[in-house]
Order: sequence, then C-alpha cells, then structure tokens
Amino acid sequence: MKLAALLTTLLLACADPAAHAADKVLRYAFRVAETGFDPAQISDKYSKDAAANIFDAPLEYALGARPFQLRPATLAAMPEISTDYKTLTFRVKPGIYFADDPAFGGKKRELVAQDYVYSLKRHYDPRWKSNNLYLLENAKILGLSELRRALMAAKKPFDYDREVEGLKALDRYTFQLKLGVGDPRFIYNFADAATFGAVAREVVEFYGDKIMEHPVGTNAFRLAEWRRSSRIVLTRNPNFREQRYAEVAPPDADERLQAEVAALQGRKLPLIDRIEIDIIEENQPRWLSFLRGEFDLIEEVPADFAGEAMPKGHLAPNLAKRGLHMQRYPRVEVAVSYFNMEDPVVGGYTPDKIALRRAINLAVDLDKEILLVRRGQAVKAQGPVPPAAYGGSGTFKTEMSEFDPAKAKALLDLYGYVDRDGDGWRERPDGSPLQLEYATQPDAQSRQLVEQWQKNMDAIGIRIRFKVAKWPEQLKASSAGKLQMWGVGWVGTTPDGDTFLAMGSNKSKGAANRARFDLPAYEALYEKQKTLPDGPERLAVMQEAQRLLVAYAPYKFHVHRIWTDMAQPWVKGYSRNLFVRDIGKYVDIDSAAMPEARR
Repeated sequence: MKLAALLTTLLLACADPAAHAADKVLRYAFRVAETGFDPAQISDKYSKDAAANIFDAPLEYALGARPFQLRPATLAAMPEISTDYKTLTFRVKPGIYFADDPAFGGKKRELVAQDYVYSLKRHYDPRWKSNNLYLLENAKILGLSELRRALMAAKKPFDYDREVEGLKALDRYTFQLKLGVGDPRFIYNFADAATFGAVAREVVEFYGDKIMEHPVGTNAFRLAEWRRSSRIVLTRNPNFREQRYAEVAPPDADERLQAEVAALQGRKLPLIDRIEIDIIEENQPRWLSFLRGEFDLIEEVPADFAGEAMPKGHLAPNLAKRGLHMQRYPRVEVAVSYFNMEDPVVGGYTPDKIALRRAINLAVDLDKEILLVRRGQAVKAQGPVPPAAYGGSGTFKTEMSEFDPAKAKALLDLYGYVDRDGDGWRERPDGSPLQLEYATQPDAQSRQLVEQWQKNMDAIGIRIRFKVAKWPEQLKASSAGKLQMWGVGWVGTTPDGDTFLAMGSNKSKGAANRARFDLPAYEALYEKQKTLPDGPERLAVMQEAQRLLVAYAPYKFHVHRIWTDMAQPWVKGYSRNLFVRDIGKYVDIDSAAMPEARR
C-alpha cells in the first residue's frame, strides 16, 4: 500500500504543470508574515498582496496609467453611478469562472452577481470580525447595518438570504448598491480585490472556520501550498478568463521598461506559471538572497543597505553592470505609533492626558530616525495623509514634525508629570508610576526603532518597556484593544486621503483607527469631507481634520517612507503601481537569461 501511494504521488507531481521544470516561476520574499487569505478577515498588507492574486474585485487599476485610472476587471463595463452618487449598478461579464475546488462538487462554477452580494454581506457578519466593515458602513448601504445590529441583539447568526434595499442582485449578472450617503469616491473600494473580491458561498460553507486556508477565486492564480509564516506558493489558475496584456508604460519609464512593455503586448495572461513567496523577516538574509539571484525581485530594498545599493538615490554601478533595475517611489502610506485612547495611562481626552501624548511626540527625534534607522528613505510626516495622496500637501506643516525635548519637559511639568521621589523618573499627576509599554517585533529594523524610543524617553524622564512578539500576534492584540502603544504602517488602497483620515473615525475602531480615537468634532469633519467633491472646500476640511488629530495626539505620525524595488535582469515588465497588488499577472521571466541553477 505504501508503494502504491508513493507511485500515485509521483504520477500526480508529473501531471501537475506547476511541478514542471520548464515552468516560469517568480520568486520573492515578504518581510512580514501573512495571517491568511480570506478577504472578509484579512487587513494586513502582506496577506492582501497574496490574496489579490487569487480574488477579483469588480474593478482594477490600469498598471501604467498616470494619473491612476480605474477600469473593469470582471465587469462588462464601468458601473453606472447616479448623479447623487447614491446608486451604483454593476454588470458582471458572463463566462468568468472560479478555480476548481472540491466545494463545487466537480462542476465548473461561473461568477455571478450574487457572489459579490454575498461577499459584501460577509463583512457585516460578526462571525468574520471584518476589519474593513467601516469602509462599507461609512457609505451607509441601506439596511445592512440595521440587519447586523438586529441579528446581534437577537443573538442570531447573520441571515445572508435576507434581502435589503441597499444591496441586491437584480438578475444573474447585475447587482446594485443603494447608499444613504452620496460619496463620489466610494467606487474606489471596488478595485481592492483582497478586500472586496468575489468569494463563492459554497466555498465558505464547505470550509467554515478554515476558510483562511482555502481561498478560491477567479483571478490568475490559486493557492497551491501554504506553510504558515514560512512559504506561500501560487500556481496558474487553469480557469482564468481570456485576457491579453494591453498595458502602457508609466510616463517616467526608462527605455528598458518601455521596450519590455511593447514586447509583451497581446500576450495571454498570466505570463508566468507560478509564484513562490518566502517569509524572511530579517533584512540581511532577504537582501543577500536577492543579490545571489535566489529571488527575482525585492520590494522595499532594506534601509540598512540603501547606501551600498543606491548611493544618492541611483543604482550602484556594480549592480547596474549586472543588469539589475530599480524603481524608486514615495509610498502612499504613513508610519505611525499609536496611543490606545482607552488605556488608563496614555488614553483620555482631558488636558493632562493630551499634554502627555503631545510631550511624548515632541521628544521623538525624527531626524535621527530617518538618518540612522531609515537611512534617508523617508520624509517627516505632518499628519496622516501622505503628499502622494489627494488631501496631502508638501506645504502643510504642524507640530507633529517638531523635535523639542525642552518643550516636552515643560508640558510634563505643567500638567503634574514630575519626579516626586527623586529616582530620576516621572510619576503621574496622582503620584502613581508612569510607565509606557510599546509593542514591537523581533526584526532588526524594529530593534533599531526601539533603541530610538528608549533614548528619546530616557531624555525626558519617562520609563518605557517593550512588548516583543511576532506581527500576527501583535495584530490580533491590537484589534482587541489590548496594546497600549504600537508602531505600524498604514498603507492606502486608493489614491485618496480618506483612507488615512479614517484612522481617526469612530466607525473604524480596531481597524484603521487602532488608536480607538473618538471625538465628535473630528467625526463631523470626517463625514463632511466624504460628501464633498474634490476641490478647495474639501481640501480645507481635510486639513482641519488633520490638525485635530495633531492637537489631540492619538498618534505620533512619524514618516512617509520612500521605497525602492529592484528586479533581476531576467524579470520583464516589472512596473510598480501602488494600487495593483496582483503584479505577478503582468511580469514575465526570461528563463534563458537566468543563472543555470535557477533554470
């Protein structure tokens, strides 16, 4: 029996196209471990980067178009949107199929409108604890929040068959949303496949609580192997629809990229057969593996090696000689440290608590952080919205970028945070100990950031200790409101600054709003800017909202990072679009140009 099983395994391996030696394979690494692949549950960048290769949202961004341009992905045409932005009608293109899966009982399963209705409803189901529900509740899809609350109050499971006014399948291929608030930019959400990609109900019901391990979608790849926090393997989806490469090179593309884009025109997608992603949290082994040619590309060249890899922002001559190419770009993101506003030590809205947070922020030396930790690959943040997003500005200035230890000490003294017992450390106004607890990870850059925090807090007489754990563990604790402080990055999924202002919205507590900030004056500004068309009035409201976040200080906004990606000479067509996560679909591998060991 053992011999028969072994022969069967070998035959299956030979029959699997992913196992063929001539397959084109894209290899690279994540610097942070994934948490899973269910769109209703994931919220971290790396899980979403993998999941976007599996699932399809109705819309997508054109890879090379600038300014960023939406286009249909699974739709027959762009959605119809009413003049008040409250009714959106989507028509799914017939003939799109999910990847084969045992959940379908051996039948080929077509994508239909009801799949998007079901997938959107899953975010309202308390069972899945969606961190992205706020994106939908902000627009007030008619009837869904009310249904969620009623079923929760009755302690009943979510009723997916209950029809609501705001989300309906009108026929096999058409679904419609009706909103309580007209939002001109709500449509952007429907280009995020890792959040609002179509999931089949049969698959969710078949796998139940193990759905994070069994993603089944309609995009170009499917999950073939997953070793948690270690390795992710995606292989070509045989059921992927007929789609041809028709991208344009971005305006700043060099001659090499322009020629590669031209050569790929008309090719059937995806261009490769397999994607292999390793999880390597430490910068040095990830960088060295790329230099040895073991990885085909590296996203975000580690700051530790910026000086040798790209002195003064240019590709090092020795790397250029090897044919490597680089793309340097400002991320639509912000690196922050948050204060849990529900924590008894650092939270609260009274003047003394605001003064404590502002003093801590004033004591953070961003110049040294940028120079020593980030190696110049960042610019100071004035607020949450990065200059690369709508609502950001290179001229907007606030206290957030100041480094003034003397001012910090004066604030602490004024509000009673003084050293009462002469041990060199400050106590709280009531005389109880003052100690911060900052959550962090065990990687090299986190350790360097921790060193900066230690020096900064020592300088103003505040004790700080560090709670070290892996990223998925910290994320879980953060979502539950159990961390006092944590340093994270928030990455935009659209070109608009609303994503970053959501960091202060009470509707997104535990998700975008990890600080759990709740201020009615801020909420009013946040809601107002959502309904305004782009223009001077909206920009003014967005800036006022940012000033409130700076004044109440639920966050320390550190920097907006500048990233540099590099790719090997045999990688063809690699072009960075900040809002295209399924990049594996658009790159080719020239196997003949690869090292012999990789062929």
